[in-house]
Amino acid sequence: MPAMEEGVQTSLQSLPRGVRFHPGYLDGNAQAALLAAVRSIFAAAPLFTPRMPKSGRPFTVRMSNCGPLGWVSDENGYRYQPLHPETGRPWPPMPAELLAIWRELAGYPDPPEACLINFYGAGAKMGLHQDRDEADFAAPVVSISLGDSCLFRVGGLRRGEPTRAFRLNSGDAVTLGGQARLCFHGVDRIYPGTSRLLPEGGRINLTLRRVTRGAFARAAQAPAAEAMHDKP
Repeated sequence: MPAMEEGVQTSLQSLPRGVRFHPGYLDGNAQAALLAAVRSIFAAAPLFTPRMPKSGRPFTVRMSNCGPLGWVSDENGYRYQPLHPETGRPWPPMPAELLAIWRELAGYPDPPEACLINFYGAGAKMGLHQDRDEADFAAPVVSISLGDSCLFRVGGLRRGEPTRAFRLNSGDAVTLGGQARLCFHGVDRIYPGTSRLLPEGGRINLTLRRVTRGAFARAAQAPAAEAMHDKP
C-alpha cells in the first residue's frame, strides 16, 4: 500500500456530517458487471476531454455520461445537456446496476437524471470543487469507484476551510448529502497499479445526480410557499 502523504487526515469520524463512506460496497463480481455496463456506455458515448470555461484549458480527466442528461464543460461554461458534445447523439440510458445503487444509497425517492463518468489516468486529478449545477440540492450525489485507488479530499462549504483526505479503492462508494451536499471535494492523486479490474489501468468514477427538482422537492417546497402566501 502506498504511503500516505504527510499531513493527510484519515480518521473517518472527522468527516463532515452528510458524507457517508461505504468501503467495499461492490464486491468483485458486482464491480465486473458494472464495468461491463460502463464499457457499453463508452461504445455509445465515447470519452471526451472537457475544457475549462473561458480559458479552454483541458481537464486531466476524460469523461462521458449516461441518463437523460449529461454534464459537460467547455469555454461556454458548466452545464447539463441531453446530447454528447462531440457525436451530437443522446446519452445512453442509465443501466439497471446504477439505478439499483441509487435506490439503495441515495435515500431519495426521485430517480437520478445524470451519471457523470470520469476516467482518471495515472497522472489525472480533480481540484476542489462543488457540485452546484443542479437545481435540486435536496438529492445527494452518489459516487462509485472502479479500478485504481485514489486519494479523495473533502472540505467544507467554503473554499479554504480545513479538508480531510482518505483513500478510495475499487468498489467503494461515497455519498454527499444533507449538510455535505455542497462541500468542496476533489481527487489529489491516483495510485497506479493498485487494482487489476481495468487491464489498461486507471480509475473510473461514476457520480449519480438528480438535476431538476423532482416531485419530492416540489412537495417539500409547497408548505413553505403557502406559508409565505398566507402572511399578512
